[in-house]
Amino acid sequence: MHATYVIWSKHMTKFWRSTEELLGLALQSVLWVVLFGVGMRGMISNVEGSDYMSYILPGIIALSALGGAVGGGIVLLDERLRGITKEYLVAPIPRLSILLGNASSTATKAMIQAAIMLVVGVLMGARLSLNPLGWIAALLLLALFAIGFSGLALAVAAISRSIMGYHGMIFLFNLPLLFASNALYPLSVLPGWMRVIVMLNPTTYLVDAVRALAFGVPATLPLLLSLAVVLLFAVLGTWLALSLFQRSVLK
Repeated sequence: MHATYVIWSKHMTKFWRSTEELLGLALQSVLWVVLFGVGMRGMISNVEGSDYMSYILPGIIALSALGGAVGGGIVLLDERLRGITKEYLVAPIPRLSILLGNASSTATKAMIQAAIMLVVGVLMGARLSLNPLGWIAALLLLALFAIGFSGLALAVAAISRSIMGYHGMIFLFNLPLLFASNALYPLSVLPGWMRVIVMLNPTTYLVDAVRALAFGVPATLPLLLSLAVVLLFAVLGTWLALSLFQRSVLK
């Protein structure tokens, strides 16, 4: 665990010292909430009895986790291409620690971005529930989801041979996980064939649970089921990243 902390600390130190990355993260959060959220609210005042800003904000926060995970994969790929990963491998630390260090730093950045989005969303009219325990549970679910998608991004980074190749492969996961979910629209308006795809998407369960826990929007899926799916997604993402990472370093 100490090795995981050291790698996490290294990445977070670089993050806090990078003015460009900090500004980019903050501006991306503000632009998504203000331009997209407020613009869509102008067309749709409420969804299923809830104001649209409260409805869509969990989906925008989930998008931040996806975007943050993509950035975490780029960090690992860059270290692979520059030979830094080989220096980790000769150290007496488990290979899982390398991946957990990357995944945890990525999840931390996603949580920071989610916090910024949450504050801006509340200022723009989103209504939080009056249950602090629900807020904490929603943050824990978001952290698990960020770790799961970080695992997918790190798995792709482990087998990619270039930055462009990485972006081409990760694009296959990124947008479908967002748009083939209930992040932007309710399940009830989707055609049957698309609803089947949406129900196979872990983003659907995260967004539905965060809406219910943090914003008081009535849940359309059982909360325990959502927790189980997000937890399973985090475990499978980490397992996939470790498997492909080990295969790549053995070549």
